[in-house]
Amino acid sequence: MRGNESLFIEHLSRLAPAYDVILSDVWGVIHNGVEAFPQACDALARFRANGGTVILITNAPRPSPDIAQMLRRLAVPPSTYDGIASSGDLTRDLVVARARMRVFHLGPERDRSIFSGLDVNFAPAETADYAICSGLLDDETETPEDYRALLGRMRGQGLSMICANPDIVVERGDRLVYCAGALAELYSSLGGDVFYAGKPHRPIYELALARAAAARGEATALARVLAIGDSVRTDLAGARRLGVDCVFVTGGIHAAEFDPGLRTQASMAAFFGPAGSFPAALMARLSW
Repeated sequence: MRGNESLFIEHLSRLAPAYDVILSDVWGVIHNGVEAFPQACDALARFRANGGTVILITNAPRPSPDIAQMLRRLAVPPSTYDGIASSGDLTRDLVVARARMRVFHLGPERDRSIFSGLDVNFAPAETADYAICSGLLDDETETPEDYRALLGRMRGQGLSMICANPDIVVERGDRLVYCAGALAELYSSLGGDVFYAGKPHRPIYELALARAAAARGEATALARVLAIGDSVRTDLAGARRLGVDCVFVTGGIHAAEFDPGLRTQASMAAFFGPAGSFPAALMARLSW
């Protein structure tokens, strides 16, 4: 393991020449759910201007066109990225594959775009064949514990769950709110069967790499692919499973934990241990 201080860098340009494709997380890296991070957007735009390709890879439980629309509202410039791969995209494919089955949707109304244009047979939890969890109904006030009884009933019926957003928490302004991954984690602890449609699992990376290949006109060797993210559990672990380098943004969801005390070799090893590897570099916030 390298010395801990050598991991910290201030500028993406230091690493950029070694890569042709960036797979960048969205929430916590280029915006916080309320406003865009101009320096991060500029860094990705500059990488593209130098011949690189950027695919945004997000666990958001909505299709890519909806993500693009939201990015426009947050003033993320179109020059920031070439394409998007979302958990919502994968979830839609799974719904199509289960066209004749009844689905119970656990999540807020804003996530219903997952099903737009699809032939879906919705049902309450008591009569469904499977469930799709896209989040808490009210993530401003609720916690996963508010769903323990419902999840217990679902487990009793043997419902499998597709988790349309494997994130446990996400930034919203200066706060962290629970995501579908927190409910899926609780359901799994109750013995429920969960399929995660997003990071750190391989299918979403395969989708992102396919979209990068379409943008570039050819596939890219994994040695020339760089992941950027702010979650040990999803971004760093996903990069390790895929076999690519990762730049870890410390100012995202782990900001409160990533204090100067973690700049010791032992404490950093403990922090990144759950991912199974160290990142290639650390940045407080993404910048060129």
